[in-house]
Amino acid sequence: MTARPPLEVDTLRELLLAPAGPLARLDVVDEVGSTNDDVVAALSTDPDAWPHASLLVAEHQTAGHGRAGRTWTTPPRSALACTFVARPRSGPATYGWLPLLAGLGTVRALRATAGVAAVLKWPNDVLVDLGAAAPRLDGWGTTRKVAGILARAVPEVPAVAVGIGVNVDQRAEELPVPWATSLALAGARSADRGNVLVALVRALEEVAQRWSEHDGDAAAAGLVDEVASVCSTLGQHVRVELPSGTDLVGTATGLADDGALLVRAGDGTVHHVLAGDVAHVRVTGATGP
Repeated sequence: MTARPPLEVDTLRELLLAPAGPLARLDVVDEVGSTNDDVVAALSTDPDAWPHASLLVAEHQTAGHGRAGRTWTTPPRSALACTFVARPRSGPATYGWLPLLAGLGTVRALRATAGVAAVLKWPNDVLVDLGAAAPRLDGWGTTRKVAGILARAVPEVPAVAVGIGVNVDQRAEELPVPWATSLALAGARSADRGNVLVALVRALEEVAQRWSEHDGDAAAAGLVDEVASVCSTLGQHVRVELPSGTDLVGTATGLADDGALLVRAGDGTVHHVLAGDVAHVRVTGATGP
């Protein structure tokens, strides 16, 4: 197999750093344990060095992880691993929207660059459907995870480290779990990490600007409807594993104005499920928009 090329850092800086682009800082490093961990630590020790719209990208993550500590590992240069710094003026009460807005931007970027029909599984997974030829997996159907999002608040700054990982050109044997895939395996018309990164930054900037202009009010910005339009969880029968260890089974009926998932249980009760209260959501049965 041809060696995977490194990112073209000079080109990325020309395109993405201010004044030509939206980023205030762009660091590309060869290897880290986790870009998210490194940004959280940097914000805690030297917050002035990491202003709003800073970005750390790693050619290789050796200890990448998602929510609840789930590991996310990839071969060097096979994936896009990055963490953005967000310092919303709207304050911590609006932070719950950040994973969903990052998901919306990621979906749009992957659709535009790779030509895959990416969708968002609430609150922080991006999926593609591999079609009838793919084996059906419990909780996933024929969909597979191609990207994940991890948003972690740093209250003392205040800021949020928004990590995004995209599987770009891994082969099947390089994927860590059966429900993962890569853009290449999903039939992407392009699986270039640099192109994906540029599209991702621009898509996130467009979403973030609208959100900021409405002081973090996603409904006023029209973003609740837009997130809902790409969220494959809505309308599905779901099982939500709650922190208490109990399961909530019902139908995902919509999104609340704070980004919570609304789940109607069998008795008709509608539950308001916040991201911080959910270990994970599995869609049971067929999945898709």
